[in-house]
Order: sequence, then C-alpha cells, then structure tokens
Amino acid sequence: MVLAVVISGTAGAGYLYYRHLNANIKKDPLNIGAPRDRATKVRANAAGQTPLNILLIGSDARNSKENQKLGGAKDTYNTAPRADVQMLLHVSADRTNISAVSMPRDTLLDLPQCTDPETGDVYEARSNTITNDSLGRGGPGCTVATWEKLTDIHIDHFMMIDFAGVVSMADAVGGVPVCVDANIHSKSSDGHGSGLKLKKGTTSVKGVQALEWLRTRYGFEDNTDIARAKAQHQYMNSMVRELRANATLSNPNKLRTLAETATRALTVDEGLGTVAKLYDLSKELRKVPTDRITMTTMPWQYSTTSLGRVVPRPGDAAKLFRLVREDIALDGKDGTDTPDSPDSPDAADAADSASAADRAAADDRIAVRVENGTRDSERAAVEGRADAVADLLVGKGFAKAVADPSAVDGEKTTVVRYPSAELKGDARRVAEALGVPLGSVKRSTDVSGVTLVVGADWRSGTAYKAAKDDDDSTPDTAEAINGSDEKQCMHVNPDYTY
Repeated sequence: MVLAVVISGTAGAGYLYYRHLNANIKKDPLNIGAPRDRATKVRANAAGQTPLNILLIGSDARNSKENQKLGGAKDTYNTAPRADVQMLLHVSADRTNISAVSMPRDTLLDLPQCTDPETGDVYEARSNTITNDSLGRGGPGCTVATWEKLTDIHIDHFMMIDFAGVVSMADAVGGVPVCVDANIHSKSSDGHGSGLKLKKGTTSVKGVQALEWLRTRYGFEDNTDIARAKAQHQYMNSMVRELRANATLSNPNKLRTLAETATRALTVDEGLGTVAKLYDLSKELRKVPTDRITMTTMPWQYSTTSLGRVVPRPGDAAKLFRLVREDIALDGKDGTDTPDSPDSPDAADAADSASAADRAAADDRIAVRVENGTRDSERAAVEGRADAVADLLVGKGFAKAVADPSAVDGEKTTVVRYPSAELKGDARRVAEALGVPLGSVKRSTDVSGVTLVVGADWRSGTAYKAAKDDDDSTPDTAEAINGSDEKQCMHVNPDYTY
C-alpha cells in the first residue's frame, strides 16, 4: 500500500536511481513446496482479467542486532525465523475490491514438504504443526506452499517484512492513528508484553511504537493472537486511509525516503523483484477505493489436543477460502460499480451510478437467457430444464425469457449473471422473482445480457431453495472490518491498564 503512493511519485527519477532501488530489494522463490500440493492458477475471464493473490508475511527473525533488540528474546538470536504474521491479500479480477484474510499465528496445520532453494535440504511433510514454523522450512516459499495446500488458492506473489522493516516503514509513513478504549501498558510482572504504552483514545503511532502496536497480544482483549490480528487490521486500514488522504506528496526528499525504506524493508518473490514490477502492482492496488477493502481473520476454534492452539473452524474456514478462491467480494457488494480510482473524476458520481444500477425495467421488458447448468460430476444434465425454467419465468411475467439450447458447463448452484451496470437491477429482479439469493447475482464479462444458469441445486420443481451453506455471505466468525471504518477501537484487557 505504501508502494502504491511512493513509486509513482519517484517516476521522474533517473535510470541509475532505479538500478539502486532494484538492488535494495531482496528476493526469494515463490513456492518451494512439492508440485502435488500446489493450487491451480486461475484462468482469465473473457476480458482477460485475473485476480491477484499476495501473501503478506511478518517475520520474527532475530538475525541482526537491530532485529534482536527490537524483538527481544536473546535465546532466539539467529535461529530459524517464524512467520508470526500471515495475511492473504486478494485483489479482485476487475480491481473493484480487496479482501484480506489473516491466519492466527497459533494455528495448527499439516505443513507440506518443502525444499530449501539454497541448500537443497528437504523438509518432509508434518502434521498438526504450528503454522508459523513454515518460514523456517526453507523460507517464505514454504509459507506460500502451506497456504496453497490448505486453501487451494493460487498465490501469485509474496511480500515479507521483519521487525526493523516495520519500524523504518512506519517512520517513513509519518504516523498511523490507532485507538484503545482505555490506558494500556503491555507489560506483565513476568516479562510478557510488547511494551506498548498508550493513553485512552486515538494516538498516531510510528517507528518502534508502531511495531509494539502490531506485536501486542498481552493487553488486547483476551491476550491472544486473535486480538492481535484485529489490531493489525485496524493499523493497516488506518494506514491506507492516511496514505490516500496524503497521496499528493510533492516533497522529493520525502518520496525518496519512502522509496528507499520500502525497497530495503521487503523480501519478495522474483515476480515482484524490480521497481517496475512493484510499480505495476501499485497501479492495480490504487484502483480499489478504501470502502471496498475488507479485513478478516480465518474462522477458528480451539484445538482439542494442544492447549492454547487453534485450528480452522469446520465449515466457516472452508467457506471463507472458497469465497476468495471464487473471487467473491467479502463485503457483499459484488457487481457494484466503483470508479477505477478514488481520484477518478467519476468518483463524485459513484452514488448516482450505484442507484441507477439498482433500478430494474418492467418484468415484461427484461430479456433473460436461461441456460441448463444442472450437470455435475456424478449426474448428467436434466433434459429440458432450461425450457422448464424459461416457461416458469414467462408465467411470472418475464415475457422475454428464452431457453438457450446450447450445452454449457455445469454450475454447482444457480446463478444470475449480467455484463454491465445498467443491467444489474434487471438481474436482481430476476433473482428476486425466483427466490435466488442476491449473493448469486454476479457481474460477468462472459455474458452479453441477463443470463440465468440453472444449477445442479435446482434439478426439478418450480420453487428454488438455496442450500443453507451455499450462500456467498462472509461468515460472521471471520469478524470482517471495512477499510473505511474509522470507529474501530481495541478493547484493553483490564489487567493491562494503568
């Protein structure tokens, strides 16, 4: 997000300066897992668009005097680093929204086989192992492999930062407002705590204090890593808002400082290993307005075998991963038109565009193409199903509903697709008339008009009943936070007030 502001600001710099910045960037292989554990790359849609999945990793490495001083724990100096922060950043194919999913550090998973790219050492697969151990099994490429094995989401890039990097980046940004609902001092009598000390209310944190905020678990809510993830979400959302508000930075020295800091702080995969590639990424990120950023935590439950550890919550975690994998916005606003950039001249018209998209034509003027997608892996398509549902629509007053006789791919659930904003209201009206959830109304460049695909969940009958677990709403257990929510305030554990 910092790069989205600063790299474009240094676009006038000379070739030698760019070479210098490129040399700052550290690189590692993207995925060092076994081929059998890797997720399939997503195919582009009809418009040639694909989503972007970027794994953000916070390393607890004590591999330098500065990192050891910041991180403490002298007994872990120069030992294998751990991925204490893991956050998957998903940028939608149409670049209208961003979804982020944090995984608690204390999550127990099955870690895949990984091969160290430098030594050739093979780390065999392990079961029931804390997820942050993945980083010490050959580097960030093993953390990527762990996520792909768990979620079946193809990861395009990773970005990793350590303690010193967080401090220098936070200094360069110039302060990020965070909020606590009581005075807090994250320090216990037995030495636990980040050292964070803040007064009740909102404070702008930077440098070491920002690192303390991001590392605090003793003092927030129930003193667990779950609360720490919430604090990280609050910080990141606030940082994005600050950068957006000050996106017209004109001070050359400030921009150079930010560019230097950003490139020195990061370890990335080869696909992001130059300023030019980071610049291309920054342009994609800047297309998404703050109110379409959703921060979540992987739904979890406590392990029954290991005290204090957690595991993915059955059902809810898999559903959240499916939504990301299928490029479904976690804010529930799929299909809502947004301007290409918050600075776009169309931004002022966004509300009018949204309300216009919600309006539908009269039922008898809505053209609907009905396709038979009832085939699944075990059953053939139901013959004549498109005709039957088209007749059902005609009987409900949709005189322009017609069946498409051509063969189509099977769909697990019934879906209504539309190609552009002006047909959104029509598509929603068709769904409403049939009882199809509005979450199943999708904008798609694969269709030329309102298209109803009758899925394998509606092979017979005239009344559609959505399977309870097949809706596209974000699970409540993911604790979603919107990027524009400025009212977020961390609850302080009473044992850590002063």
